[in-house]
Amino acid sequence: MTELVEHGQLFIGGELTDPLGTDVIEVISPHTEQVIGRVPHASRADVDRAVAAARTAFDDGPWARATPEERIEVVERIKDAILVRHEEIARSISSQNGSPYSWSVLAQALGAMMVWDSALTVARSFPYEERRSGALGPLLIRREPVGVVAAVVPWNVPQFVAAAKLAPALLTGCSVILKPSPETPLDSYILGEIAAEAGLPEGVLSILPADREVSEYLVGHPGVDKVAFTGSVAAGKRVMEVASRNLTRVTLELGGKSAAVILPDADLEATVAGVVPAAWMNNGQACVAQTRILAPRARYDEFAEAFAAAAGALVVGDPMDIATQVGPLVAERQQRRSLDYIRIGQEEGAKILAGGGRPAGLDRGWYVEPTLFGEVDNSMRIAREEIFGPVICLLPYGDEAEALRIANDSEYGLSGSVWTGDVEHGIDFGRRVRTGTFNVNTFSLDMLGPFGGYKSSGLGREFGPEGFGAYLEHKMIHLPAGHGGE
Repeated sequence: MTELVEHGQLFIGGELTDPLGTDVIEVISPHTEQVIGRVPHASRADVDRAVAAARTAFDDGPWARATPEERIEVVERIKDAILVRHEEIARSISSQNGSPYSWSVLAQALGAMMVWDSALTVARSFPYEERRSGALGPLLIRREPVGVVAAVVPWNVPQFVAAAKLAPALLTGCSVILKPSPETPLDSYILGEIAAEAGLPEGVLSILPADREVSEYLVGHPGVDKVAFTGSVAAGKRVMEVASRNLTRVTLELGGKSAAVILPDADLEATVAGVVPAAWMNNGQACVAQTRILAPRARYDEFAEAFAAAAGALVVGDPMDIATQVGPLVAERQQRRSLDYIRIGQEEGAKILAGGGRPAGLDRGWYVEPTLFGEVDNSMRIAREEIFGPVICLLPYGDEAEALRIANDSEYGLSGSVWTGDVEHGIDFGRRVRTGTFNVNTFSLDMLGPFGGYKSSGLGREFGPEGFGAYLEHKMIHLPAGHGGE
């Protein structure tokens, strides 16, 4: 039986502090449906206290005025500690959201460490100041920290997404209030310990687990200068609406319905081996998942049979079992959502090729079989709406022009891939897909390049030098003629 993890305090301004409210968040195991943790639910008063601490730290403290090298030294210690504690972090996340432990080690924990490491790589050569020749004389261009950041992160990859926001924010000199999801607050306490031990100055980081109501209060707080949000499109629109009242800057990383396009010359075995983990990763709970697989009609039956066999062979079970490839969904509502879409898909005329219900022998826990629909038309709801579960669509197409049209026929534009025997042709195809990230004969997310979406998939970019820009203001200083302008 899993040991109950209880925390009675909140991490505010760098230290554990008694909450000002009395509400409690109970963390439920998606495998056992039992309570595995309790933490305080942050109140509006706690938000006020955290924002005040962050404001004081930014306006009067040493962090925003530290040299890049001084900030790098502290963040290096955070990165190193995450590496040391990565197995603990992976276990914590898997116990809360059902991610298979083997995937959590690589993506939830080591993946988060790589985000911190990549941000450090960018920071070491980032041009915070440069001189430029202007039309009327020399200019000094400065990039200065934006201020107090509210970072709101989801439950599916909590440490990875937190790192995507915290690393550039801290390295550029901002103060941060991190708002974890109520489904996955336990791992954030590990991060708080790490940050405190690394030597972040007082007030620079607070961590406030809370629900949507308190999150909205944080996002609309007049003491916040910037909001970095990852979540659903509906929630992202609300964040943008609330933040706009104070003209607070926002970056939004939202949903996806990404297409994996198989061209006629693709190798069957290599394509299936590459697409299957990209489709069903993290139990289908990934915004970048390749949830629409497009196969040429001439080879459709061949690919349908291969993908159905691969989906049926995925090992479903206890997320803490090293052999598990697909675990339970994070909450009963997510299980119900996936099962509802499976019903909708059948009503729309799609055909179940694999899965289609609860796994046999797993009556307890929020499990859904890895499910593959065939004979899917792109107008169907299962092909257009983000399910966020292990339900994948296989769509036929005629020629390449139709494949491109189907890939682009979506309100989303976050990720995508093409599978082909001709890499250069795949690159050309990728240039025409309206999506923020794209892959040719592979599936990965490189943290040294910009990540973000087109259309309803979001605003702004994370990772790489482009990701730093979200946490900086640009200042132009006019210099007198002859003063060293370039």
